[in-house]
Amino acid sequence: MKLCMIGTGYVGLVSGVCFSDIGNTVYCVDKDQKKIDLLNKGIIPIFEPGLEEILKKNYKQKRLIFTSDLKKAVTNSDIIFICVGTPTKKNTNSADLKYVYSVAKDLKKIIKKKYKIIITKSTVPVSTGDKIEKILTNLKKKKLVDVVSNPEFLREGEAIRDFIYPDRVVIGTDSKKANRILKSLYFPIIKKTTRYFNTSRRGAELIKYASNAFLATKISFINEIANLCEKTGVDIKDVSLGMGSDERIGDRFLRAGPAYGGSCFPKDTRALIDTGNKFKTDLTIVKSVVNSNDNRKTLLIKRVVKILGGNLKNKIITFLGVTFKPNTDDMREATSIPMIKYLNKKNSKIKYYDPSGEKVDFKDLKNVNYCNTISSACLNADMVILHTEWNDFKLLNFKKLVKKQRFKIYDMRNMYSPSRMKKLNIDYYGVGR
Repeated sequence: MKLCMIGTGYVGLVSGVCFSDIGNTVYCVDKDQKKIDLLNKGIIPIFEPGLEEILKKNYKQKRLIFTSDLKKAVTNSDIIFICVGTPTKKNTNSADLKYVYSVAKDLKKIIKKKYKIIITKSTVPVSTGDKIEKILTNLKKKKLVDVVSNPEFLREGEAIRDFIYPDRVVIGTDSKKANRILKSLYFPIIKKTTRYFNTSRRGAELIKYASNAFLATKISFINEIANLCEKTGVDIKDVSLGMGSDERIGDRFLRAGPAYGGSCFPKDTRALIDTGNKFKTDLTIVKSVVNSNDNRKTLLIKRVVKILGGNLKNKIITFLGVTFKPNTDDMREATSIPMIKYLNKKNSKIKYYDPSGEKVDFKDLKNVNYCNTISSACLNADMVILHTEWNDFKLLNFKKLVKKQRFKIYDMRNMYSPSRMKKLNIDYYGVGR
């Protein structure tokens, strides 16, 4: 099939590349000409394992086309995916849908004769599809378009695997024609027909938000239980294992650590609360999750201060990993940002190393320095904070890294054994332990 992905951000680029890899011709469109030029050179703007290789292969085979010409891409395509950003509006909880509606208005001008399926792959609140359809009313009357919701469930760092081996493909439409075509499109990656789920458009929109809110709830829940574990002398890992062994609960997302971050959970939980308010429904659990997550960042900062005895001046503090999760360069809502900014204000000297490279988030901060190696980052450190669970950090020789100096380790991902650290005579602190 011939597909058009509007927006070459995380969702649009990964989906476009993967769709081309299963034999489709894919046009990836973006207004940012610099980004398009880089993509045409095989340079990708995001850190996602395996994406560059698949992109280059399909670009070479001419199944993948990067362009800023929206009219040409839409005209030559059968299915149009809207993959633009839906960030949180400033000073509100609501999702900013101006980019989505702008695309819909552009499509209204471009589509003339041939039938197209218009898909919102961007995460959008309930009823957004109705508003897009309203913008395209005349085209809908002429049976030239069907507006469908097809939310993405791609984890950063695992996106290619998630696309090729999906837990489910959710298609929100009551159009039999659109449903038949999309089932054919996804057929190569649906190993079981039960994984293809057709529902209403509003149902699909809400499934995405409800899924992310539930996962965010699991994270906030186990983080709060971890706080209790620290007061009661219980190891949170035992609690997580004991709970997760129950099939009704499951062990995924029951790992205590920093606050959740990234491009999805923070904005989606806020947007769901806003949607609830618009439909006069009080989503008290989701509100509590958002509050708990916000408080988490402050609590972790206080823990660092306490471990260092309250005196932060001239302390050398090393962060190993600063992204919100491993295998991505995404810094959006990462716990490291408020932590480093606070410690910097208190005159600590911050060093950090992250496998995905230096971060612009810290470039304007004095005494915050990026290090090219783990060893240079840890040299002379008073405290080493294991912030992100990159594989690079799972088997470190701390004695060798920090020489003979007495230092403290704050393992925010519980990667190491407390008993092992005790044997090595290292001051070790975990989360919920």
